Amino acid sequence: MNIESETKFIQDFVDKGNYHAAINTAISAMNACRKENDQPGIDHFIAVMKGIINTMDDEFGS
Repeated sequence: MNIESETKFIQDFVDKGNYHAAINTAISAMNACRKENDQPGIDHFIAVMKGIINTMDDEFGS
């Protein structure tokens, strides 16, 4: 998997406000890394998901 291009793909969803698709895509990417025993990739996509959650918190949280 090309982590850089997958991250860009996810960011495009975030930029459009499509957080559902962004989270789902990040989970799928993390699972692909899990199947390949790619711990740095897993950690990366967990961080991406945390970033998406933080973005939603900033936008919608009180």
